Amino acid sequence: MSEEGKSKIVLKMFITFFKIGLFTFGGGYAMIPLMEKEVVEKKNWVEKDKFTDTVSLTQTIPGAVAINLSILVGYNIKGVLGAVISAIGVSLPSSIIILVIAFTLTKTAGLSVLQSAFEGIRPAIAALIVYAAISLSKSVKWSIVLVLLAAGAFVAIGVFNINPIYIIVIAFIMGTLYSMSQGRKKP
Repeated sequence: MSEEGKSKIVLKMFITFFKIGLFTFGGGYAMIPLMEKEVVEKKNWVEKDKFTDTVSLTQTIPGAVAINLSILVGYNIKGVLGAVISAIGVSLPSSIIILVIAFTLTKTAGLSVLQSAFEGIRPAIAALIVYAAISLSKSVKWSIVLVLLAAGAFVAIGVFNINPIYIIVIAFIMGTLYSMSQGRKKP
């Protein structure tokens, strides 16, 4: 690929991740469907299975989901340069918005219109997170063990309020052991 071709894909990556960062409210989980639509469906930069694996890997890495996911997806697209460009692209809109809000919020914090807007955004964010879970679950090769693992994780977090980090570590170990046991059974 020529230098001009490399520059174009890097610029397209920056614009794509900037747009993802600009139009995603609610954090990394709400970002997943938008990122999937852009990098998997529209641009075909990453295959669906690879994206799903990347989302899963993101859950095991400390830090913000949005940044971690953009870095890993960017790396899958264009290596280290892609990781840097996607991280900058996805975080720049938030940084700009936070600066603008910091300068204006003290003057507008009491406005009922602003409070109503935030109230309206919350259900949309919840819907995006549910959509991401459903979309990602379609690419999982479900078995009874994985269904039980998912249900157990949901109950542990939702009912018993167990820290999600512990659930992720336990699920990682159990999933690895299950996969290894399945691999040994195959001829």
